[in-house]
Amino acid sequence: MDFGRLPDLRYVNFGLPPDHPDTAPLLARARPAQPLPPALYVGCPIWTNKDWLGSYFPLGIKEPEYLHYYARQFNSLELNTTHYRIPDAPTVRRWRAAVGPGFQFCPKLPRSISHERELFQTDDLVVPFARAIEELGPALGWAFLQLPPHLGPEHLPRLERFLLDWPAAVPLAVELRHPRWFADRGLADAVFATLEALNKTLVITDVAGRRDVLPMRLTTPTAFVRFNGHGLHSTDYQRADAWAERLATWYAQGLHTAYFFIHQRDVRHAPIWTQHFLARIKELTGIVVAPPAIIPQAVQGSLF
Repeated sequence: MDFGRLPDLRYVNFGLPPDHPDTAPLLARARPAQPLPPALYVGCPIWTNKDWLGSYFPLGIKEPEYLHYYARQFNSLELNTTHYRIPDAPTVRRWRAAVGPGFQFCPKLPRSISHERELFQTDDLVVPFARAIEELGPALGWAFLQLPPHLGPEHLPRLERFLLDWPAAVPLAVELRHPRWFADRGLADAVFATLEALNKTLVITDVAGRRDVLPMRLTTPTAFVRFNGHGLHSTDYQRADAWAERLATWYAQGLHTAYFFIHQRDVRHAPIWTQHFLARIKELTGIVVAPPAIIPQAVQGSLF
């Protein structure tokens, strides 16, 4: 994810902003009468990570096997491949068969919907896309709509119409990128309230160059966070600790589920960062998600 990436981090304040004042009341209203075990799903944007061969993947596996081994390291996937084409049903069923119980896919809406048609007259694309990803069954998490950076608040009526028409059976998160969505507090609050009313999750994006896309406003009892790291720079670990603390607060207030997706330019850094993050989550919340672990590799020619 190059959105908001900076070459120089010296002047970036990576501290998480305080929660939006409407976040705690939203979580309080969503708290079930019978508390449910909180859920945490952590993943990467792609699974074909060849740089993991010989470490997090067995050496010598073929590409059709990558997803199976990815799902042994992470329990979720930001499914970016769907941004470029609508998959057919057999492909989706193969994805589902490759992962174990409890794994969650979060498919990104096709760019033909979000970027090319800009949400206008998209029924002929939305319907086949929704039907395709519903083949994931219990492995379907939240789909997410990434609005293009040039699509601003002047298109709010179109966004509202799109969300009203969105298939109710498919949970949807929305990522806003144009700066004017956040520049006016009144407008931002109105948009957040609309998402809450329609049961759509606001995507929270943690990137160096756009701290405005970090409003810390939950619009459903599901958090959807996209984290842009910087090669295991010291600030990556400070931010991991801060996010673990914030999620612990949200879980205590009634958060049901969090999806947390890690973007690192070097995919070898994502498992290392995740190990640290999940250790802090376990310490603060008691939530246990198995961290990525290097797989012992067979040594050819050894008798012992």
